[in-house]
This record gives sequence, structure tokens and C-alpha cells, in this order.
Amino acid sequence: MLNTNMTEQEKLNSLLSQKMNELDERERTINELQDMINAQTERVQNLLNSVKDALLGFSSDELTVREKDGKVYVAMSDKLLFESGSARGKEALAKLAEVLNKQSDIDVYIEGHTDSKPINTAQFKDNWDLSVIRATSVVRILTKDYGVKPLQIQPCGRGEFMPVADNETADGRAKNRHTEIIMAPKLDKLYQMLNQ
Repeated sequence: MLNTNMTEQEKLNSLLSQKMNELDERERTINELQDMINAQTERVQNLLNSVKDALLGFSSDELTVREKDGKVYVAMSDKLLFESGSARGKEALAKLAEVLNKQSDIDVYIEGHTDSKPINTAQFKDNWDLSVIRATSVVRILTKDYGVKPLQIQPCGRGEFMPVADNETADGRAKNRHTEIIMAPKLDKLYQMLNQ
């Protein structure tokens, strides 16, 4: 009977030890994930600071820089980028390209946005076309003129469907005509860790 009780006790001790090891492993994984999240947050903050420093001389009606959901957003006005001979727009893109060329471990999304006034010309069938052309023209400048890696950048058009202001006023429509450059540090390591 004593032998049976000892065997039961040994089984329980072994099971307890196994569970403790599993808990230790889970805690290590959680700590590792937390460290990765903290490092990611720090990378985003450093990227935000780099972009803000690079674009310091531009006014808020030309461009804005903000962080949201772990990404850095640079919204450049239509006036800054696309008015004829906009050397100032190219200057802003050159400064942004300097930041991008130093940080190849980020994904860059270029989004073209329009107001809600319909367009139908020989060049643009609708606002979708216009927004895509705006995005790809920025991509071309960044890649061809300033050497940003083409595979790092993805252009897309949002048309009039993500307004930042009221389309009923001229000022609101002007704010809605912009191009947004979204920079997101790659999350490959974090995804690999989560899928283990």
C-alpha cells in the first residue's frame, strides 16, 4: 500500500513538474513577444522622429506627419505635390527618400486620395484613375529620382472614399486631395513567433 501511494505521489510530482516546465516555457514566449512588441514600438517612434526631423521646414497646410496603429503617416497636399513645377514637393520627397533609404526594413504604401467631384477626361476616367496616377507618380519620383527600392513601395488609389474633411466646402475638398505615404516596420519576426 505504501508502495502504491509512493507511485501515485511520484506520478503527481512528475505531472506537476511537467506543467511547471510548460508554464515556464509559456512565460519565456510571452516575455519574448513583449520584447518584440517593445522593440517594434521603439522602431516606430524612431521612424516618426526621423521623418519629422527630415520634413521640419514644411508647413501644416503642405504636409502633416502622425503616428497611428504602429504606422507613420505623411499626408502631402495636392498643392505641394502636383501644382506645376512643384520643386517644393520634390524637395519633400527627396528628404523623405533619405529616411527610407536608411531604413530598408519598412514597408511603404503610397495612397492617392481625391475629393468627391466627379472627373471624366481623356486621361482620367474617374477619381479612382486620378488617385492611382497620383500614387504612382510619387512612387516614380521616389524610386527613379531618389533610389528608393521599388519592392519596398506599394502604390494604391483610394479615390474619394476616405475623406479627411467635408467635401461640401472648397477648403474641405482641397484637404481631401492629398497623397499619403504610410510607413510600417515589417512584422516578419513577430508573425513567425506567433505561428510557432
